[in-house]
Amino acid sequence: MNTDIGLADKGSPIEQLIRFFNGYFALNEKECEEVIRLFSQRNIRRKGYILQEGDVCRHYFFIISGCFKMFAVDPAGKEHNLQFAAENDWISDLHSFYSQEPSRMYIEAIEPSIVLQIEHDDLLYLFINYHKFDRNFRIITERKYINFQNRILQNISSTAEERYVSFTKQYPAMINRIPNTQIASYLGITPEFLSKIRKKIVT
Repeated sequence: MNTDIGLADKGSPIEQLIRFFNGYFALNEKECEEVIRLFSQRNIRRKGYILQEGDVCRHYFFIISGCFKMFAVDPAGKEHNLQFAAENDWISDLHSFYSQEPSRMYIEAIEPSIVLQIEHDDLLYLFINYHKFDRNFRIITERKYINFQNRILQNISSTAEERYVSFTKQYPAMINRIPNTQIASYLGITPEFLSKIRKKIVT
């Protein structure tokens, strides 16, 4: 069992990130040192952006506290939520991050939040020099892909009620943290219809 987490201050955001990594492939002392060196902390106010449309996504974000939504805006100005993420989860526009092309997405804090972020080139450095990070992030990316795949299948084959039930299972700790309008946008329904679904499930 790896014990090198002692390199980070007890209870610190970096310790939280190292514990996350250790849940997959535990880091050794040198790898922990690299995490401490390459990840930086950032505090985000409520409704603050860590990415806006037209900007290049230069960071991959690990959420220490708070929660975020990733969304796109259609030509009519309507928002479409694609993803939520909270504590001990990752969020980024992966297309923009890896291609270094302008993003079509926004990532906004729903609550005051703290993240640890790593830059594109620094993450590639970890992948090349410490293959354990490559394996860890492969698992993270695969799980994100599975979630998106399941969501697409639900959108073409499930009722709105079934999609809501699936949402509650995927984000159980966030049901009371995300405004109904945001959940409705994610599900592709109106807030009024969401209220009807919730009442039906309760009764």
